[in-house]
Amino acid sequence: MFKHFLGLQWKSFYRSASFKTEIWFKILMALGALWFIGWFLLMGYGIYFFLEDAGLGDPLRVVNRFMVYYLTFDLVFRYMLQKMPVTNIKPLLYLPFKKSQVVNFSLGKTVVSFFNWSHAFFFVPFSVVLLTKGYPFAQVVGWHLAMMAIIYCNNFINVMVNNKDAVFYVFAGLVILAGISQFYQWFDITLYAQPIFDYFYDMPWTAIVPWALLLVLYFSAFGYFKKHMYLDGGLAKKHTEVRTENLDWLNRFGNLGTFLKNDIKLIKRNKRSRTAVLTGFFFIFYGLLFFTGAIEAYDGPFWKIFAGIFVTGGFLFSFGQYVPSWDSSYYPLMMSQNIKYREYLSSKWYLIIIATVISTILATFYVYFGWEAYAAVLVGAIYNIGINSYLVLWGGAYVKTPIELTSNKKAFGDKQAFNAKTLLLTLPKLLLPMVIYAIGHFLISPLAGYLFVAAFGLMGFVFKERAFKMIEGIYKKEKYKTLLAYKQK
Repeated sequence: MFKHFLGLQWKSFYRSASFKTEIWFKILMALGALWFIGWFLLMGYGIYFFLEDAGLGDPLRVVNRFMVYYLTFDLVFRYMLQKMPVTNIKPLLYLPFKKSQVVNFSLGKTVVSFFNWSHAFFFVPFSVVLLTKGYPFAQVVGWHLAMMAIIYCNNFINVMVNNKDAVFYVFAGLVILAGISQFYQWFDITLYAQPIFDYFYDMPWTAIVPWALLLVLYFSAFGYFKKHMYLDGGLAKKHTEVRTENLDWLNRFGNLGTFLKNDIKLIKRNKRSRTAVLTGFFFIFYGLLFFTGAIEAYDGPFWKIFAGIFVTGGFLFSFGQYVPSWDSSYYPLMMSQNIKYREYLSSKWYLIIIATVISTILATFYVYFGWEAYAAVLVGAIYNIGINSYLVLWGGAYVKTPIELTSNKKAFGDKQAFNAKTLLLTLPKLLLPMVIYAIGHFLISPLAGYLFVAAFGLMGFVFKERAFKMIEGIYKKEKYKTLLAYKQK
């Protein structure tokens, strides 16, 4: 039965209208997975010797002390990127399949997820090093099994709360508060979390506890999905009452104003678009990791321009990357009307520019960390407006992923607006300004590096007409492929 379901999944993948795009993303994701595996192996093998040389005490106890942050980061990372157990059950409900088989298959897909087995590349080498250093075999195995069980517990916790954004935001807020409290020595959560992980080593039989919890979480998830596996409830669309808004002040802009009104209403009324705006807002504070000196590795000059791009480009990356997917539910209707692509794309571009300017103004507090910090923010804003705004619109023509506005489902899997696909498309937009900055930094001075990036961004305004003409041509070329992709579920 599982073989049959896997066959259906494979056919759905290679028959998709966006198969060519998907296959390239799969290749890039595989390369990214290899990169993570390499780092896990390096950490798993080297962390014991690093901690031993640093003289911080027993390396295992030190790892246990900070394990709470490791597991928390894993849970947050899963929430943002992990593919949820999605199976198109409509064509299966009238076939002779048991509901339990379908649910088991869907949950089974998460069990073999990269987000689970990749951690073995850290825990297995680390456990082997512990054994070679004379740690008792039974105690190391007990600790190792407990850690792997907790990793899988994270998997099913994520499955259960993935549609509950309020839970995630509260949890993320508490974690950030705990990290700040420990940094300023107000409250150290590791002092209370470490004994729990020490128990798994000191008393190996306690590894039964996380495994029992894992079984409870699995059967809870199984019962939940099986209970809601029916058409006239779980799959029914929810209807909510909305208020009408005129936004008459935009009428002065003609057809462009009409598109802007639609976009503003879309953002205000739909869960998915509001999530994109919220994501962009939180990126404003991303620069604190780079400009405060909290992380020594980020003190390099290149990281400042990297931060400047992200601080002002949060909305650009989270919203602009999915043009025209935001309109996927009524895109066929739009294409049947006398609508010029240029006006449609211009409205999205102006929306991105307005959001970038607002982000730059809100990020003024970075002046507190010195002129160079805010210079990086201003230069990042200029580059985002002059170059990246065109690149995200260009890339959007190839991301043929229909978006369900009433849901927070990932585009690469099914839930958040910020996901693996948008992250992969973001990389070229970040590397180029860093290269431009490096040329000015090494040839002349850091100030010249900022001026070079700003000048490159200003050039985007000069070639605006040519850039839009090229992007418009790409959208026209991809029009019918996009329409076909939006018809697929």
